[in-house]
Amino acid sequence: MLQKRYRILLFIASIALVIFGIIMIYSASYIWASYKFNDSFKYAKQQLLFFILGIFLIYFVTKIDYKVYYKKANLFLFICLLLLVLVLIPGIGVVRNGSRSWFGIGSFGIQPSEAVKLAMILWVSKFLSNTNKIYKGIKPVLPVLLLLMLVFGLIMLQPDFGTGAILVMAIVALLFIAGVNMKYFYILFAIGVVGSIGLIIIAPYRMSRITSFLNPWNDPLGSGFQIIQSLYAIGPGGLLGFGFLNSRQKHFYLPEPQTDFIFSIICEEFGVIGALFVVLMFFTIAYCGIKLALKKDNLFKKYLIFGLTFQIIFQAILNLCVVVGLIPVTGVTLPFLSYGGSSLLISMLSIGLILSVSKNGD
Repeated sequence: MLQKRYRILLFIASIALVIFGIIMIYSASYIWASYKFNDSFKYAKQQLLFFILGIFLIYFVTKIDYKVYYKKANLFLFICLLLLVLVLIPGIGVVRNGSRSWFGIGSFGIQPSEAVKLAMILWVSKFLSNTNKIYKGIKPVLPVLLLLMLVFGLIMLQPDFGTGAILVMAIVALLFIAGVNMKYFYILFAIGVVGSIGLIIIAPYRMSRITSFLNPWNDPLGSGFQIIQSLYAIGPGGLLGFGFLNSRQKHFYLPEPQTDFIFSIICEEFGVIGALFVVLMFFTIAYCGIKLALKKDNLFKKYLIFGLTFQIIFQAILNLCVVVGLIPVTGVTLPFLSYGGSSLLISMLSIGLILSVSKNGD
């Protein structure tokens, strides 16, 4: 009975975020949408369409036995890896905002890197549950680390550091849950730091993001522009904000505020109260996901629920930290709230999978 309550709370929190997100996408984008498309509801209508698809997706996956996900995990990962390779081929993959991360279908885009996060969590959950080994050493989980390096490398070729970082954090968290000795995480952390420095050196735009993070006012019209406009939106919001539709920064100041920086507009229009509502809903998702995972004896179910919950929460934390200026800009969307069909469908599919594998007793 308690698990059912957690499942209901998880579903309600997710849907509440999506509905609030659609409302805020309209508020954040109607000026730009009217100017560019002569349709103020352009982005809101598209997000609503994906929301409806997402509801059907949740219903569909909850009707499938979890053993199907277990059996098809390898196939799903293979398909996603193939798509990650194909999207890098000029003429097949579409470049948007400097990244070749998309398959273009009319005005819509499909981002395979979003799907590969889900596929990796499925595969790693199967791998970790498919043996009775105690993962005290690094050798038993080498296949996971090697595959993670491959997928991260393919994502970085797009390039999309934010998505790659979320994937790495979610998988490392799963390895921690599986009981891998802590000293290996220190080694992985050291490798990650060295690798990040290397990635910054070979891509000057990443260094500009670091410098704009440290002092955005050094280049207020260039690399620091977006974070400055974000802070200008958040700062004046106060306790209650300026009210719905009354944001100033969406008037061509904050670039495309319906995507990565939608939280800035929420803070500007609804103030601290709006920000607390968003944080509370994500806390509810995290709490319910962890509680549901802890109730499971089946290791595949336990790892899968943990992994999906971690992925959603890590992505939310990363986005919120960027928006308030705690870390450099990464280009990561806010799950359920930011405009983007791929992100929304994968987030809702993740919730559907958690609901599906948590409904049985084992």
